[in-house]
This record gives sequence, C-alpha cells and structure tokens, in this order.
Amino acid sequence: MPLDSLTPLSVTMPDGATISYVRGGSGPVLIFLHGVMGDYRSWAPQWEAFTRHYDCIALSCRFNWPNGNRMEAPDHSAVENAEDIVALMDALGIDSTVLVGSSYGSFAALALAVNHPGRVRAVVASEPPMMKYAEMYPDTAPVAAAFREATVIPSRAAFERGEDDLGAMLLTGGIQNADIATIPPEKLEQRRQNMMAGKRVALSSDEFPLLPREVLAALPMPVLLVTGANTGPIFKAMMSGISRSMPQARMEVIADAGHSVPQDQPEVFNRMALGFLASQS
Repeated sequence: MPLDSLTPLSVTMPDGATISYVRGGSGPVLIFLHGVMGDYRSWAPQWEAFTRHYDCIALSCRFNWPNGNRMEAPDHSAVENAEDIVALMDALGIDSTVLVGSSYGSFAALALAVNHPGRVRAVVASEPPMMKYAEMYPDTAPVAAAFREATVIPSRAAFERGEDDLGAMLLTGGIQNADIATIPPEKLEQRRQNMMAGKRVALSSDEFPLLPREVLAALPMPVLLVTGANTGPIFKAMMSGISRSMPQARMEVIADAGHSVPQDQPEVFNRMALGFLASQS
C-alpha cells in the first residue's frame, strides 16, 4: 500500500509530546528517520520496496508535520530525537530495529546506535550532518567554518528575529547547496510545513553534538554510510571525517545524487540499502 494512502497513528512521549508514524509491511522491524525539515512522507520513494521485506515504520520527529508540539527545547538535537525513537519503540513493544536515515535522521540513527547499541541491528545512514567531524580535521575545518558563516549563523539570526520563513529558506539553500529558486515548489512547501523543526535545531545550544569517535569506531552493528556524488562541500567534508572515524563502516557514493540521496536516486538507494541489509542478516 502506498505510503500516502496511510493514516498516521501517534504515540505520546513521557513529556507529553506526540510522535506521528505510519506502519506497513511484514518482517523484521525497520524505522525510517527523515531529515530536519522532512517528515514521514519523505520516505514515499522507499516505502513499497522496503515493505516487501520489512515491518516498516516511518515517523515524524517531535517538531515535524503533522505533530503539533510547540514546547520550548533550548537543547534540542539529534540525541533528543534518538531518545524519542527509543520511547516509540518501547510504546510499540519493539526490542530492536534496523534504522534507515537521511540527513539529520541519520545523525539520530547513529546517536541511537551509540547510546543504545543493543536496540539497533543495523544502520543505513545517508549524509548525517555531524558538523564536528568536519571541524576536527585540518583539511576539512575551513569548509566547516565557511558553512557556519554562510548558512548556520545567518539562519539562526533570522529565526532569532522571528523571520522563520527566511531562516528555513537559508537553511534549505545551504543544506541543498542550491539556489532556492531551483528547488521544486512542492519541496519548499514541505519544508515550510516543517520549519518549526528547523527553528528548534537552529536555535539549539548544540545542534551538532559530538558522538565520540571511539564509540562510533566500536559500534557492534553493521553500518552503511551513503553519500551523493554531487553533494555540497560541507557534506563532502563531514562524510570524509565520519568515514575516517568509522573504519569498520561500509561507504558508498551514489552517482547523480546530491544531499537528499534517497529522493534523488531512489531506485539506486533502495537496491543498495536492501542489498546491504540482506547481506548482513
């Protein structure tokens, strides 16, 4: 059944926040984790392929559509999203799962694997924005500094002024390494529906918390890192740092894809991710 035909269900978190999700398919449990201004609908290109093999859950993180959560979150990050996923798993009686993430969802997937390794069977992580892994290496640190100057600082300032649409568009252009005018209107509308999530990340005290290198390098589950050949300089820098810090992980570059690999090249991504997971089972 196509993802867009499903009616979302919801789970209430311990702090009262609601998390919406859809579920379908059969087999081992697999949870999809979207990017910072995406939502469960982001995984429509993956849904039919993956539900043939897995009991799939695509969720919307706490500040993403269609959730209505508006609580203050001065320390919001991928680590908090990871804890929400654990609470969701507990509520649904799920002991362990495969995680497939895109962008900030990949960051949350790796945070969950670091903090709850027994709950994760495998990870497919497409371009996790782990900024500190670009900043820690001398050859990539200048790229990280330039991204902070051009995107992180201006978008945060716009959100602080209450210019949320400008903040969301600055963040979108920087992440996608593209002029906003070249991004399809329907994709921009979805990002506007999710700008609260972008705002909470942009205004966080630490939107890119460090996951310790020694822990990442020792993760016991299989990890596939995915990047787009046409992604922007900041993600090339991050993926360089992450792959150096996770020598045990498999790294794949997908041709003709930018940052949003699962959406840019869905058939290639689906085949690669499903093949990797099948080889590890």
